[in-house]
Amino acid sequence: MSNTIYPWQAGAWQQLQLMRERLPHAILFHGAAGTGKADFIEAFAQSLLCENVRPDGHACGSCGSCGWFSQQNHPDYRRVRPEALEDDAPAEGEEGADADGGKKAKSAKAPSKEIKIEQIRALADFMNISTHRQGLRVVVVYPAEALNMPASNALLKTLEEPPPGTVFLLSSNSLDRLLPTILSRCRKFALPMPDQAAALAWLKEQGLADADSWLREQGGAPLAALAQSDTGNREDLETLLQCLAHPSVDGALRTAEKLSKAPLSTLVSWMQRWLYDLFSYKLAGSIRYYPRYQKELAVLAAKVHTANLLRAMKNANDRRAIADHPLSPKLFVEDLLLDYTACCT
Repeated sequence: MSNTIYPWQAGAWQQLQLMRERLPHAILFHGAAGTGKADFIEAFAQSLLCENVRPDGHACGSCGSCGWFSQQNHPDYRRVRPEALEDDAPAEGEEGADADGGKKAKSAKAPSKEIKIEQIRALADFMNISTHRQGLRVVVVYPAEALNMPASNALLKTLEEPPPGTVFLLSSNSLDRLLPTILSRCRKFALPMPDQAAALAWLKEQGLADADSWLREQGGAPLAALAQSDTGNREDLETLLQCLAHPSVDGALRTAEKLSKAPLSTLVSWMQRWLYDLFSYKLAGSIRYYPRYQKELAVLAAKVHTANLLRAMKNANDRRAIADHPLSPKLFVEDLLLDYTACCT
């Protein structure tokens, strides 16, 4: 199977082909989560390894190299990502093997959300053996912000002295969470957020009902909208929005109990979108993410002080940085909601 890209990525794909003649040793693809970066990088990785690449830069899908790639056992390709992504359903349409060849250690403890130094060190043997048919080696690191500090430093050493014939393709949802030294060693390549019409058209092709509402709630990211709709309910989101719409200390504590097992970074993102809508409605009377809560947002906007609202937005931004590593999930959600309640009541 040949990897494909999404309609809104066609321009970026053509732009990327201009880099092929003088290919950098490391390219950092960046853009919003849920827009198809992983699939785009897969398609590019396959095309770099393809033995009969098409004039448009896409892999042929039928040579021996493409066959290995589609079977997830190409000898010159490695992907490094957190254990949690290996054990869960693939993110953004990803498939493939980790740096250790896809072996999953069975462990009682929760899979790590970090990329660890052992995974970077495991690339050493891979990069020291000759490539198959004298082609390129390709290493994908996704998401780059999951690299913990030892892993970041180990990768940095490799990027400073890149092995010949090796291309690193990194992907990030958030450049500000990467080491500046890693940023400086990579050619940055922005991947676009689709416009609403393109995203809606694609979601409707996938058969998603109420596509506009799902898309708004996921900040315009179509793959995130489709993934969220596949869970079959909006229960966690509705629980949070009801609390935000009617802020109270009791409500905050009850809601924290209910949401203590929800993904914390997702909760913070939902709250940030709510605060954006509240701020936007107060200043301009417009709502981007949650138009079905217009009445509640209007009531809150009329009484919340702008300075308090700005403080709530800053608090949410600060908490986003630690959402993946809380000491206690329940206390994290409690603090998040109590801060909001204090700012908005």
